[in-house]
Amino acid sequence: MAYVQIGPILIAEAMDTQQDSLKPRPAMRAAAFSVHIFTAFGAAIALLAMLEAVREHWAAMFQWLGVALVIDAIDGPIARRLDVKNVQPNWSGDVLDLVVDFVTYVFVPAYAIVASGLLLPVAAPLLGVAIIVTSALYFADLRMKADDNHFRGFPALWNAAAFYLFLLHWSPLWSTLLVAALVVLTFVPFHVLHPVRVVRLRWLTMSLIAIWAVLGLYVLEMDFRVGTGVTVAMCAIALWISFSDAMIRLVRSFA
Repeated sequence: MAYVQIGPILIAEAMDTQQDSLKPRPAMRAAAFSVHIFTAFGAAIALLAMLEAVREHWAAMFQWLGVALVIDAIDGPIARRLDVKNVQPNWSGDVLDLVVDFVTYVFVPAYAIVASGLLLPVAAPLLGVAIIVTSALYFADLRMKADDNHFRGFPALWNAAAFYLFLLHWSPLWSTLLVAALVVLTFVPFHVLHPVRVVRLRWLTMSLIAIWAVLGLYVLEMDFRVGTGVTVAMCAIALWISFSDAMIRLVRSFA
């Protein structure tokens, strides 16, 4: 009987030892959690951007939002490299990413759009509320990305929208109409290119993004006082990101 009882005990101990060997080591867990901290720093950067916006230092605000954009671009690949989702299963990187994205892509830019005087005074607060509400709904929409990784509708990139409002500096009426149109387009099911995750013509898209980044830094250095050529180039890149999928589908329909 003793041998009968010892057998299952030995098997259980072996299974426990195997499970322990599969558990992430403390160094791995620490490295994985540091990625979450890195992502969370995007929210801290948003605070610094907000402080500059309150002082109406718009170029400095966009510089901080650019830093947040860099963090957002590289934290995902690092997280996948370190298998953060499995090493730190109690912390949701997806939720954290959405929180940080909302304050950097939506909240701070919405304040800048409303407080900068670029819109009609009577419409600015209403459109600011519309930006916040529609963007919150968009972030909660599980259909926000298509199967081919395109965004559905205007993807709440209000940091980019605010940048172009400052760059173009249209009359308050036209700027107001543009913002209102983007609010509506949030729920129109056209496809907007994801610069990194869409495979089709990725080499072209990434090349254009690199050019845009260089031009963007120049625009901020010049405090938005740039020539027509720079403005046209940056608008052309924005049109490619926004409507390339629709243009390609249209061309294929005639082929």
